[in-house]
Amino acid sequence: MHVRHLFFLFSGASLLLIFTLGLIWPIVFWFLLLLIPIIGLGIYDITQRRHTLLKNYPVIGHMRYVLESIRPEIQQYFVESNTNGQPISLEFRSLVYQRAKGVRDTRPFGTQFDVYKEGYEWITHSIAPHQIVDHHPRILFGEYNCAKPYSASPLNISAMSFGALSQNAIMALNKGAKIDNFAHNTGEGGLTPYHLKYGGDIIWQIGTGYFGCRSKDGYFDAEMFAEKATNDVVKMIEIKLSQGAKPGHGGILPAAKVTPEIAKIRNVPLGEDVISPPAHSAFFNPITLLEFVQKLRDLSGGKPVGFKLCIGCEIEFLSICKAMLETGITPDFITIDGSEGGTGAAPIEMTNSVGMPLREGLVLVHNALMGIGVRDRVKLIASGKALSAFHIVRLLALGADSVNAARAMMFALGCIQSRNCNTDHCPTGIATQNPARFKALDIDHKAQRVANYHRTTIENLVELIAVAGMEHLEQIKPHHIYHRISGPKIKHFGELYSFLNENALIDGSVLSEKWETNWQLATSDSWC
Repeated sequence: MHVRHLFFLFSGASLLLIFTLGLIWPIVFWFLLLLIPIIGLGIYDITQRRHTLLKNYPVIGHMRYVLESIRPEIQQYFVESNTNGQPISLEFRSLVYQRAKGVRDTRPFGTQFDVYKEGYEWITHSIAPHQIVDHHPRILFGEYNCAKPYSASPLNISAMSFGALSQNAIMALNKGAKIDNFAHNTGEGGLTPYHLKYGGDIIWQIGTGYFGCRSKDGYFDAEMFAEKATNDVVKMIEIKLSQGAKPGHGGILPAAKVTPEIAKIRNVPLGEDVISPPAHSAFFNPITLLEFVQKLRDLSGGKPVGFKLCIGCEIEFLSICKAMLETGITPDFITIDGSEGGTGAAPIEMTNSVGMPLREGLVLVHNALMGIGVRDRVKLIASGKALSAFHIVRLLALGADSVNAARAMMFALGCIQSRNCNTDHCPTGIATQNPARFKALDIDHKAQRVANYHRTTIENLVELIAVAGMEHLEQIKPHHIYHRISGPKIKHFGELYSFLNENALIDGSVLSEKWETNWQLATSDSWC
């Protein structure tokens, strides 16, 4: 029994004491009027399945829901805004909760934002909106290079490892992906039995620690990789170069969360922090990176292979582009992680002050691939604080083909942002390896919530496309999204961001001195 249950135990002990004393002093029976309902509520909380927080914190956990119930009236005092003027803390967390629970998510009294505030953004609508044609849009990955291309949803689960998340959270996410037919990225912690149990589509991420395909000395094990990558449930392979929340820093799993099972799965020592190396040992320059991409594609039986990175030095990415031209090898996809991405554990300097934000990184990668004429062969996945259908549309307008979400999926599971991910004390059983906490997370119920959130968000996504007068996601362009600069000054994304023409870097038609200089400095056989 754990500390969080002491309140319930104390109430029970008090009831017995009061009953005994009541035989002598009958007046104390009046206290039963208070304690019996509390005991009854505690019993209900422990036996119900819907709320993990109440199973872990019977009775006292209701205080959170009392505050949540009055949230609309006090929201104006607590909403935090990002640099784009969009509430992200309470408003969109509430939106995800409502969609996950399958309850009405409409709002009274119109727009909740100050539309004249700097940073406000909106999508243009058409006088003649289209009827919704494609209710279940898909994006095909690997159509040029792969024997086994993958048709993916526009919204998928971003990388979150077993270890960072509990086994019940992993299983709920994967079952949710199975229910609504979308993909689940494993994170760098390896492909585990919990990712495979329910058969949801898997994107297997390979990080610098090579967990799940790691030799005893920490190097990539091709035989072990091939054995797992050929599993039918594995649809794509993602090589993690860097992560937006801590670019240039290896993944961190605190020792408190390293159980014997995790140590065995990752092939690491028990009782020590698991810190992945900052760089890969399987390749050492842009050319060998692409050769590694091809190697994994072959070992997996022809499945789409790509890599994930947060953009840092622009010349380094252009060096990869030059290597694509030289080798003729292109990745099937590139995941661009913004520096605003979340994590369960990272040094504060890494989270706040390192890496390029998602929009700038996405535009740079899109432009670079356009400039060398391979944009049609490489799909782009955007990752970083996308919670609503409008967030997705905004990223598609800047060049993304699909979007990965982690924060929203955790909200759908019931995350309340207690920020105890790195302490192993997560109150909702999501980011913990403590069985007494994660066993309270009901897999079936939470899986349905994840599926509900995905389904409703995709429904709103296709409706936005139709309202804007389009039929397909591919038709979204930068000029469809407007941004208020200040006061009456507004610009659409096509005016805010510069875009290269196809083959501009090859034929020299690029008109930017910065692009020309960086392209000349880039080399295929070194990063800088």
